[in-house]
Amino acid sequence: MVKRSSLGKGLGALLEDAGSELASTSRIASGNTAVVGSVINISLSQIEANPFQPRNEFEKQALVELAASIKEYGLIQPITVRKVGSNKFQIISGERRFRATQLAGLEQITAYIRLANDKTMLEMALVENLQREDLNAIEIALGYKRLIEECNLTQEQLSHKIGQDRSTVTNFLRLLKLPEPIQAALRDKKITMGHARALITISDGATQTRILNDILKNELSVRRIEEYARNFSGKKSQKSKVKGQKRSNAALSFEEQKLEEDLASYLKSVVKLEKQNDGSGKIVISYKTDNDLKRITRILDI
Repeated sequence: MVKRSSLGKGLGALLEDAGSELASTSRIASGNTAVVGSVINISLSQIEANPFQPRNEFEKQALVELAASIKEYGLIQPITVRKVGSNKFQIISGERRFRATQLAGLEQITAYIRLANDKTMLEMALVENLQREDLNAIEIALGYKRLIEECNLTQEQLSHKIGQDRSTVTNFLRLLKLPEPIQAALRDKKITMGHARALITISDGATQTRILNDILKNELSVRRIEEYARNFSGKKSQKSKVKGQKRSNAALSFEEQKLEEDLASYLKSVVKLEKQNDGSGKIVISYKTDNDLKRITRILDI
């Protein structure tokens, strides 16, 4: 069964979209004469990196393993290049394969020859980068952002090019509005996309960062953070419309919610922290039996 790319149409779509640029009758002088659109062997010395390549670092061990595979089996998937000068080519896609071939000590590499303008080069490099399986959510979001800004795409156009729903694109882009410590934690896979999406619903950056620290310290679940977020941003107290009627409780801050939970854990009982708009409030400790009450009073040393 063929594995489907997580980005849908991806690089294949770009190749099709740019198909009009291929000139089957054109010829390129590269030591050998090759028709644009064909696959030939090119000297590594004639190839330069793609200046639009968004990926600056390649994992050394992964390159070593790929180089060993190329030595044993050869290059299974050709790279794609374009002509940029006399006997000179530029990588459109496949820089990791190119570097591994260099590491393997080979002098030539199999390449697919095509024509591409700079915008197409950038689009193809970015989309190929997004098709990597080891990308974290922030890398994907940054890739989307570059495609939109540098290729002058709308979110709708981008979603069409990569075969994703527009809502998916929007959700990734929203991650870039989070404070840097949260983005770093997501990038380093210390928190999940679910944690990040819950934190997005809280507008206060300082509170978001405090909650992040608690997630890392106590390994809090996504569901728990979603509850924090709902309580923080969704429950604003309202004044009673009936004169003399008791006002509803004010929403608890994250720290107050945490205090409520810590007290409940310490007392092994249900604890409710009720706060009014003026800052006053009360702590309600529930008990089930007389013995349970005595147990709680002993803990409180009353």
